[in-house]
Amino acid sequence: MNGAGTGLDGPSRPLDLAGLLITRVLAGGLLGAATNAVNGAVSPTYFVTIMGWQGVEDVWRASIAQDIFEGLLSGVFFSLVFTVGVGIVTRAACPYGFALKHLLGIVGAALICWALGGLAAVGLASLSPEFYRHAFIGVPGDDPAMLRYAWVGGSIWGAQLGGLVSVLVGLVVFRANWLRRASNDATRGSPAV
Repeated sequence: MNGAGTGLDGPSRPLDLAGLLITRVLAGGLLGAATNAVNGAVSPTYFVTIMGWQGVEDVWRASIAQDIFEGLLSGVFFSLVFTVGVGIVTRAACPYGFALKHLLGIVGAALICWALGGLAAVGLASLSPEFYRHAFIGVPGDDPAMLRYAWVGGSIWGAQLGGLVSVLVGLVVFRANWLRRASNDATRGSPAV
């Protein structure tokens, strides 16, 4: 063997898996910071109401810090799921770069789900403001503030649920691409680099 493999006959790459685990955790924190940088600017009222931050001077900065923390925590969970899945599918032989491409797709999909969740909540609040105000806690009385509040709540739910779905779908796509790569390498008679 020349030190590279397809996963079907290649060497174990535990350091690549460890790097993937760490990268995924950090990606969760970065995604959290980015999304709440937007959300904290869109509706500080949401965070004051839901988080009980009545005495917080800079709600925007606090919202970013909060979601960095939550993003790192969810990043640990999603990282374990993704990294263990990658390790099982590839028999721990996946190069870091191959897995990273799929991880970036997962993070991108979670970001799209964040936006779709926000848009869905704004749509619901626009369709029936009365329903929205009664169904959710602390919704502001005026329509523009309600729509901003809806964006933040919906986008958070979108990111959380979308993150889980993105990891699961991402693993399915990863497996298909890995098996295709292994098949192509076997056909060419040379292991992947």
